[in-house]
Amino acid sequence: MSRLCCTRFERAARKLGWLRIAGLDEAGRGALFGPVVAAAVILNPKRRIVGLDDSKKLVAERRGELAPRIREHALAWAVAEIDAQRIDAWNIYQASRQAMTAALNQLAILPDYLLLDAIKLDVLIEQKSLIHGDARSVSIAAASILAKTHRDARMQEWDAVYPQYGLARHKGYATADHLEALRQHGPSPLHRHSFAPVRESNCWAVGATQISFPQDVQPTEGGAEPAIVPLQNV
Repeated sequence: MSRLCCTRFERAARKLGWLRIAGLDEAGRGALFGPVVAAAVILNPKRRIVGLDDSKKLVAERRGELAPRIREHALAWAVAEIDAQRIDAWNIYQASRQAMTAALNQLAILPDYLLLDAIKLDVLIEQKSLIHGDARSVSIAAASILAKTHRDARMQEWDAVYPQYGLARHKGYATADHLEALRQHGPSPLHRHSFAPVRESNCWAVGATQISFPQDVQPTEGGAEPAIVPLQNV
C-alpha cells in the first residue's frame, strides 16, 4: 500500500499551472494554555525531504530532525502566533485562521495556491482544503511540523516562568496533571480563560469547601438569636 502522505496534491496543482504552492497548518488548537501557532511552507519541488508526515504521528526527536531540514530546503517558510487573550476574544477557530493568515503574509515569496487542513482562509489566493490534510499532503505536513516544534519550544520557555503547571511535559493540553495543577493553583494570565476547564478552575480557591446554608430562619421573641428551621418536603 502506498504511503498516505505524498506529493499528489502538489503535483495536481502544478498540472493546472500553479507554481508557488504553500501548505499551512496550526498547532495548539486544543490546548488550555498559550498561543495557537500556525506555519506556512512553500516546499522546493526539486528538493525532497524524506519522512514528512503529520506532526502528531512523529515522535519529538523526529520532528526535531525534520524542522531544520524544512527551514533549510523550503523556498519560503513562516510561523505566526495568536496569543491566549485574542483566542478568548475571538474563539479558537477564528484565532487559528488569523494565525494562518499572519504566517501567509510573512512568507518571503507570495504563493499562488494554498493547501490547508480542513479550513478556508479569506484571502484572494486559490486554495484547497483537505480533511486530515496534514497526513495527506507533504506541504501541509511540513507546516504542521514547523508549527508544532515552534509551539513546543515556547512551552519549554513558559515552563520556566510557570513551573507549577508542568508545561514542558504536556505542552498546555488538558492532561490529568495539568487539570490538577489548575485546581491547586488556579489559571495563569496565559491560560485560555474562555475554555471550560480553565474557567471552572478559576471558581474555586485552594482548599475551598462547600457548606450547607439554612433553608429557612424563624424569628424568636424578645430579640433572641433566630432559630434555624429546616424546610420540610411537602
